[in-house]
Amino acid sequence: MLHREVSPKIIRKEFSNDRVLDNIRLGNSFVDDFIFDENNQAADIPINALRVIFNIISIISNEQFRPEDRPKQLSLFDEEFETENNTFALLKIKNSKISPSGSSKQVITAYEFLTKFKMGWYKSLNSKGKEIKTFAGLISTPTYDERGYTSFLISSYWLKKLIVIPEYNYMLYHLVYNIKNNKHIIFAIWLSKVPQTGTALKLSTFNSKFDLNYRTANDFCFKFLKPVKLNLDKYSSLSFNFKYKADTISIKPYSTKLLQQTDVVVDREHLYVTYRINYFKKRYTIGEKEMQQFSFQYRNLIQTRNLIEKSYSYFIKTNRSKKRKSDDIKGKHFLTELQQIMIELYRTTRMGKLLPDGYPVIL
Repeated sequence: MLHREVSPKIIRKEFSNDRVLDNIRLGNSFVDDFIFDENNQAADIPINALRVIFNIISIISNEQFRPEDRPKQLSLFDEEFETENNTFALLKIKNSKISPSGSSKQVITAYEFLTKFKMGWYKSLNSKGKEIKTFAGLISTPTYDERGYTSFLISSYWLKKLIVIPEYNYMLYHLVYNIKNNKHIIFAIWLSKVPQTGTALKLSTFNSKFDLNYRTANDFCFKFLKPVKLNLDKYSSLSFNFKYKADTISIKPYSTKLLQQTDVVVDREHLYVTYRINYFKKRYTIGEKEMQQFSFQYRNLIQTRNLIEKSYSYFIKTNRSKKRKSDDIKGKHFLTELQQIMIELYRTTRMGKLLPDGYPVIL
């Protein structure tokens, strides 16, 4: 476990992930508490600060989970981050991801904003009912300790809202690079929570929500909504239609061609995953009841799927070295042996060394 003290801060873990995702999962709890306030008004977060947020989510994406799917993981998170006050995680982001033009001033301004914005004491209750207190903004103590990167801390309070996501919506990662207007991005985030049936709000509500000052619904629709719609039609997987009557504006979301193109890839993946699940089931004569947990883990959790495949390759290799047919091992015996290999491989990873009992369970 990584321990490093900065003032009274306790650093439990360092997150590192340079993989760029097409989609990120933005938890509704984080959106409601950070991007909007208690009056449901959007914060005026600069575009470069939004890039920091999107990159944070991309870095921690492998750790995100829904507690109803992985209840054990929630207790492990509490044990790691919610046992002591002022507990943090360490992250670092390439400066070029925040300012593609290479402006040091833009990078500094983005981190300064996220350090100061909503800075204060935050309280949360862990699974044992203990109150945990943390003082910080979203990030704290940004430093340039590696050329071309900025390192910073993120508090357990905000980290939990980003990682533990009972409800979430997908956003395209590159949206914050393709669209330069921060209000358009924040509108897109708000739009992702609007039901498919749509919503209707007064002009005054929209003005207040997005810190605008349009005098008429016509001005709002054609000077603000129309440019937003053009951007989302071009760069987002979700856009919208709009209309107005008097001072009431109706918004109805729809999926764009970008999403339809993505669906083709998703469909292919779904077919492949189904094929692999059926392969395991038939080859190793696994019963319906025994398949339930395995099938859920393989289909829904990419990290677990990769670990299963890696463990299966090891299983085949080991049996060949012993001159034993792998499909002589059937049903629950196969799953038990595969589970043991998964545990061993998991514990060789960085996460396994930090949380040795945090391995996925397939039976």
